[in-house]
Amino acid sequence: MSESLTQALSDLEEENVLKLVQERLAAGEDPLTLMADCREGMAQVGKRYEANEYYVSDLIMAGEVFKQAMGLISAKFKMDGGPQRGTVVIGTVKGDIHDIGKDIVVTLLRAGNFNVVDVGVDVPPDKFVEAIKQSGATVVGLSGLLTISFDAMKDTIGALSAAGLRTQVKVMIGGGPVTQQVCDYVGADARGADAQAAVTLCNGWF
Repeated sequence: MSESLTQALSDLEEENVLKLVQERLAAGEDPLTLMADCREGMAQVGKRYEANEYYVSDLIMAGEVFKQAMGLISAKFKMDGGPQRGTVVIGTVKGDIHDIGKDIVVTLLRAGNFNVVDVGVDVPPDKFVEAIKQSGATVVGLSGLLTISFDAMKDTIGALSAAGLRTQVKVMIGGGPVTQQVCDYVGADARGADAQAAVTLCNGWF
């Protein structure tokens, strides 16, 4: 079943993807498993694009199908009824417009009773600073899928320091190419290898 969902998304079969997601959710399958299968499907789309099998229009279509699937999956996450655990500001840094990984982290954090301020994509440092000031967040998540985002992450953390906020917030970074070396370079507190790792970090900090 996992392979069929991944393959359907890779093949841009919109109706089949949504049908499979609905069927597996109805069968009581773990939403996290479905998320992982959809992410693998998107990874395969990326590979087909790199191999010149797909065009930009195909990437856009795949992204739309993915978001529809995520909407169905996200609806299955329920707050446990406990008190909110804290506020997290999260966004994709300046120069990068990828939002899939960020959106998954946002979904999981909200399901875990965190108040999440999603500032979007291609976010300049000053917007992160303003969001933290307005929300009182004590954790900020910086997402980036492109290697050029590393300097943007570093600049954002520098802006937090300049605004006198760095000692008040924990900074986590994430994205496909993010390693511990990148974490050290930009001056973040930690990196999340995947969406669940980001949630684990926040659980520990709060």
